[in-house]
Amino acid sequence: MSRKINFEEMALRLQNQPSRIRVAVAAPSDSHTEEVVMRSLAEQIADFVLVITPRGRELADRIASAFGPRIEVRTATDDREAAEESVAVVRSGYADVLMKGSLNTDVLLRAVLDKERGLLVPGAVLSHVAAAQIPSYSKMLLFSDAAVIPRPTVEQFDAIVRYCVNLFRILGDGTPHVALTHCTEKTSDKFPHTLSYAELRRRALEGCYGDAVVDGPMDVKTACDAESGDIKGITSPVAGNADILIFPNIEAGNTFYKTITLFAGATTAGMLCGTTAPVVVASRADSAESKFRSLVMACAVASAVKDNASEPGQTL
Repeated sequence: MSRKINFEEMALRLQNQPSRIRVAVAAPSDSHTEEVVMRSLAEQIADFVLVITPRGRELADRIASAFGPRIEVRTATDDREAAEESVAVVRSGYADVLMKGSLNTDVLLRAVLDKERGLLVPGAVLSHVAAAQIPSYSKMLLFSDAAVIPRPTVEQFDAIVRYCVNLFRILGDGTPHVALTHCTEKTSDKFPHTLSYAELRRRALEGCYGDAVVDGPMDVKTACDAESGDIKGITSPVAGNADILIFPNIEAGNTFYKTITLFAGATTAGMLCGTTAPVVVASRADSAESKFRSLVMACAVASAVKDNASEPGQTL
């Protein structure tokens, strides 16, 4: 990204906003969620609506004792009710972001995907976009889909590319370079995903994704390392310059996500797209730091969308 967007800058923008983003948290009761909420309050990132079940009472009391005026506590009898109430708070516009607490992801997603009372945009594809700051790479990377769609169809790939490009534009500026990743640089019937990639390239050339450069298939190293592209004779403007990586399936995306955090010291964040508001559904294995960064990114997106509500292409 030409503006060198990073998580620290996102947080700074939120701290300087005249009004804070409000986050609805579904069934918070674990230590990581408590840490994220407390830190977000202390750093002026957001205010909160905590929809608690009985097991979350002590957590809510501790947060209220420190930041009482900036949180609102609502009660639910169980996780299902907490999920439904949290979604309703966001759907009504009272809160700008939905965050998963200690409940199972499938419980929250059932409420999010409810056709009458949920948050999924009618006709939209639900997908997951992640962001990563990797010490060895010069800029933030967006990538998808590491959590939701097992094996994307052409139309699902199309939605994934649109979400990533839109997120790039919301958080930064410039022309996004999108790498369609695979283990080969050739389009082949042996690898059906590469046929989908050919269609995505065609749509990109027709301007379907606006000012964006889309190319592939290419491997991740070629996408992010110019020397590798030179050695292979790949002259694409995306080679060595990727802002966005599109993975062929959930196995590849999820493996990349876990690998860069464990072995490359990456700082990561993720959120759901295709909904009327950003949704943070962190993995149980994610660190408190990663969950905090996910919330920062979701709040930054919500803030930017609110500020640019009249501009086309500024929603996910």
